Amino acid sequence: MSVFWDLKHRLCEAINAHDLQGVLDCYAPDAVYVAPPGVMEGHEQIAWLYEQLFVGFPDLHLTAWFEIDEHDNPAVTEWTVTGTHSGPYLLPDGREIEGTGRRITVRSTCSTFVENDKIKTHREYYDQLELYSQLGYGLTELTSVSA
Repeated sequence: MSVFWDLKHRLCEAINAHDLQGVLDCYAPDAVYVAPPGVMEGHEQIAWLYEQLFVGFPDLHLTAWFEIDEHDNPAVTEWTVTGTHSGPYLLPDGREIEGTGRRITVRSTCSTFVENDKIKTHREYYDQLELYSQLGYGLTELTSVSA
């Protein structure tokens, strides 16, 4: 494994520990994070995104189950993200929903580009409908959902 993978593994450890400073230490100050909710640029916006995840899912946990380890940059990983929706979380339409107590399991993949030993660009891909339907929402709010 290379320095790229060491950095990616440190990022995963920091996320699983909900260590916001540890997460930000992995990113360049001008890094760009691209994900279904939008584009975050720089530490302030990236911190906001992770804070939303850590507050909304206090037990959020990433499990890497596939890495394309013969390729360093970008470092590509497939994950399973699990957690319990216990705090406020923003929906794509701007509404904030309170904790539902529902467990989530979402498949995800990401590409991480590294420059000068820091993450310069991180692109996260997951199915938002997979996440939101587990929270009781679909393309429109679902009226009858059993927990």
